[in-house]
Amino acid sequence: MNDELITVRGTVRALEDGRALIEVEQGGCGRCHEEGGCGGQQLTQMFCSGPRTYEADNTIGAHVGDKVVIATVPGSVRKTANLAYGVPLLGMIGGAIVGMQLFGEMGGMLGALAGLGGAFAYVRGRSNRDADTSGLDSRPQIVSRL
Repeated sequence: MNDELITVRGTVRALEDGRALIEVEQGGCGRCHEEGGCGGQQLTQMFCSGPRTYEADNTIGAHVGDKVVIATVPGSVRKTANLAYGVPLLGMIGGAIVGMQLFGEMGGMLGALAGLGGAFAYVRGRSNRDADTSGLDSRPQIVSRL
């Protein structure tokens, strides 16, 4: 296994079409206090009290109930967060600026909504395209049984 991968332990809870639903023992990658860690685990603990589950490619043929290790490349978490949060925010701000310059205050509000809608459409199209064309190296995958 590559040392560059972020790994998390979990239990397989369901299987469907080569993918597994994994209930993880800890939230996030567990690198919150390390250099390069995002600290997202503390934030998610404030809002999520239930078990954390994630989808992963079932590359080893794990079965429901198996204890497994899932892994992902480090940059994929940051890339996904930027796509999910950054693009809509920038779309909304950009739309508001353009709308306000062209049509005043009401134009700014409508421009913000239009920019947000356009950003959501872009993110949805991008995530659908990435799901169809990306290799296993960019998505979480089961790498071993425990």
